[in-house]
Amino acid sequence: MSKNFELLQQLEKDKFFGSAIAVGPEFLSQSESNDENGHRWANDEALRLVQQIFLLQAQPPPQVVVFAGIDHGSGCSQICVSVAETLAKNAQRPVCLVEANVRSPALPEFFGTTNHRGLTDALLQEGPISSFAKPIAQENLTLISSGALAADSASLLTSERLGERLAELRKEFKFVIIDAPPLTQYSDALAVGKLADGLVLILEADATRREPAAVVAASVRSANIPILAAVLNKRTFPIPEKLYRRL
Repeated sequence: MSKNFELLQQLEKDKFFGSAIAVGPEFLSQSESNDENGHRWANDEALRLVQQIFLLQAQPPPQVVVFAGIDHGSGCSQICVSVAETLAKNAQRPVCLVEANVRSPALPEFFGTTNHRGLTDALLQEGPISSFAKPIAQENLTLISSGALAADSASLLTSERLGERLAELRKEFKFVIIDAPPLTQYSDALAVGKLADGLVLILEADATRREPAAVVAASVRSANIPILAAVLNKRTFPIPEKLYRRL
């Protein structure tokens, strides 16, 4: 058994989260992967995660979900894009992808758009939340980038205004996917998570250590934020990928 699965199993055993999913070799968005096999693999993994969290629930599924990595470089933004694209395609309902990582925004690059007029602008200015959104090519999917960046941008995520804007998003969209900064470096994900329906942890294979992951998971639980799942990203395969898929 690899140390990657040992980490996930130990965290599950300690009841830090309800379920885990391992993906790899790297979770790529549909718009990012150029290789046909890699594209299909990314789609399969994204669909499995979407079904687990949103589509196959016996009870009403979570509407607003925060995705946050344990550490920097976990591939959280890539996973958010893949999940949002897959959810919009399969649920056939409006989905909004929100970038709450105001420190190092990445989502506009995935869609070939700008970071102009986004979340921080919506928190500082008046107007309907839809006026700060960016329609993109895929049907049922809308992007709200992080917006104009300033020294105090991160403090906006703890303001009452954020709760008001998220309430607007709940009314306009069936699902809201929020990309947040890494949990070991900032408290932003916890602040946003308290206003959401749950959080998905992103762990990086061969990089995330058990102790920091356990501390982060405990902090999330202490903040009364449900941990919906944990994703082990960038997993390498000890056997050929084609054989792995048949197991």
